[in-house]
Amino acid sequence: MLLVLILCGALWGLGWLVGSPPRLRWVMIALLLAGVILGHLLLPDGHALRVVTGGAAAPWFLLLGCAALAGAYALVVRWLRRRAVAREEPVPHAAGFSDAELDRYARHIVLREIGGPGQKKLKAARVLVIGAGGLGAPALQYLAAAGVGTIGVIDDDVVENANLQRQVIHRDADIGLPKVFSAQRAMEAQNPAVAVRPYHRRLTGEVAADLFADFDLVLDGSDSSETRYLVNRTAVAAGIPLVSGALSQWEGQLSIFDPAHGGPCYQCVFPEAPAPGLAPSCAEAGVLGPLPGVIGAMMAVEAIKLITGAGAVPRGDMVIYDALWGETRKIALKRRADCPVCDKRTG
Repeated sequence: MLLVLILCGALWGLGWLVGSPPRLRWVMIALLLAGVILGHLLLPDGHALRVVTGGAAAPWFLLLGCAALAGAYALVVRWLRRRAVAREEPVPHAAGFSDAELDRYARHIVLREIGGPGQKKLKAARVLVIGAGGLGAPALQYLAAAGVGTIGVIDDDVVENANLQRQVIHRDADIGLPKVFSAQRAMEAQNPAVAVRPYHRRLTGEVAADLFADFDLVLDGSDSSETRYLVNRTAVAAGIPLVSGALSQWEGQLSIFDPAHGGPCYQCVFPEAPAPGLAPSCAEAGVLGPLPGVIGAMMAVEAIKLITGAGAVPRGDMVIYDALWGETRKIALKRRADCPVCDKRTG
């Protein structure tokens, strides 16, 4: 057996000296071993050739089995390495990413569900956020930090001292400044690579359709029932998903309304606005300071998932978070056959 192994080594060394490729050398060694095994199978016991090559075929079969396992393992490792390198390959500069951006988004790029292609989708995305208050503040911050290329924000309000307990995108020095400009300044300071479009005005039916036409996705963080129904109607008409969040004291809720993909719209779930006094504002009922941050950050998460195609989104579900008791639950939502907004548009 030692003689055969020496011959194998000699074949490899000779091939290396003459410059033959490794694959050819392995073929020559395989032919030698095949000849040895064939001799053991065909020659009678005690034959001299069988004696000098180990005396039996079993050790050679065992050796070849181990070699086959080692080769298979090496092939699998090589395949996984190629796949990992391809997965972790940074977004090419041709896609418009600077070195600073590649470093900034590295934690996204190494995520299997996002990667380079997902980060490119984020850079190309256009997201509109309704409201720069409690829900809009964290959503805007995380969308900007995540590298969403174009972010629009519409709000007609100005920063007040009472906002600062929860609207963390604004600072004490911003009091009196329109919220959209305060938010723009904070977002551009966080990530100069994003384009922020501030709209210091109230969203109305006259401008909603034209405004929504410039965006792929809408996040609604408004605190007005009238605005919520307007946002829903406009999003359904434009065929774009709506990420909707709401707050009340210690509880927040989140859902994605997207009838174009089979889910209900906002008016399917809430056919009519609540009567006056039944849904008090945060100023009337109060709200836990960090709660808008929790729900607003969740809205940003779902927006990123919608843009990149990662995971599953609560389309047709409502996620409810109870901060007072530390509980989260999910309830199923259904389309309403007689919904005046989405029934005829989506069939």
